[in-house]
Amino acid sequence: MAETQVHCPLVTPFDEAGDVDFDSLDAVVDGVLEAGLDGLVPCGTTGEFASLTRATNRTVLERVVSRADGGTSVIAGAGATSVPDTVESLTAAAEVGADAGLVVVPYFHTANAADGNARFLRRVADRSPLPLYLYNIPACTGSEIPVETVVELAGRDDVLGLKDSSGDFGYFTDVLAATPDDFAVYQGVDGQLVPAGLMEATGGINALSNAVPEVFAAVRDALNDGDAARARKLHTEALKPLFAFCADHGFAPATKAALVARGRIESDAVRPPLVELDEGARAAVAATVEDALALVD
Repeated sequence: MAETQVHCPLVTPFDEAGDVDFDSLDAVVDGVLEAGLDGLVPCGTTGEFASLTRATNRTVLERVVSRADGGTSVIAGAGATSVPDTVESLTAAAEVGADAGLVVVPYFHTANAADGNARFLRRVADRSPLPLYLYNIPACTGSEIPVETVVELAGRDDVLGLKDSSGDFGYFTDVLAATPDDFAVYQGVDGQLVPAGLMEATGGINALSNAVPEVFAAVRDALNDGDAARARKLHTEALKPLFAFCADHGFAPATKAALVARGRIESDAVRPPLVELDEGARAAVAATVEDALALVD
């Protein structure tokens, strides 16, 4: 059995003027690397990719690749609503040195027939300069990537895996059962990382690993050591309470509040239509972060 991995879907920190705070981005990347997590995933949902210009997206990717300095893999978010725009994003990611791309099915214009998403993903894969990971997040795209489509694309050498943020654990285990052992299946819901690991998934791509990477490293290590009791304790006492804030407030706002509580970023500012947490929620996040870190000190 391959060892569990945890990759960090990086936030994009902003200053109070709404510009990208690259010093804070460096600090987040450094914290993830120091904790020994397995990879970086910039410009995804938690990175607020849909609120970034194409130029800013490229600049963020370039900064992350440079900061990682070849020491860990970088999977670049490349979500877009057309094949040409998706391929353009993947090309830019390849040019700055990313290792792979993470692609969603189109949002707004969702598939009107069963083969629609498969056709889109096939065409992207045919033209992509990078290997791909599929990203299933139906709450944002309006439709899931059918298990049959995942299985078909898993047969390609240039489609390496899937991140599933559906929250549908039945779907997740169906994909696990139906795809080859060398096809990576990552859990995108932080509160389901441990159950996924116990089901021998590849691991997780989890938002709160920005803020408490030490906790996620401890969960990963417990799973890899076969210490199910330790993994369950961290799940119950650290991951689930923290993830409740993501469920209530969204991945980027909750994760940025947790990062401010850690002193890793200066501001929890998000771009519209997202909204920052109120003071009461920020205080609750800070207390929960402290409790989670105490479990791994």
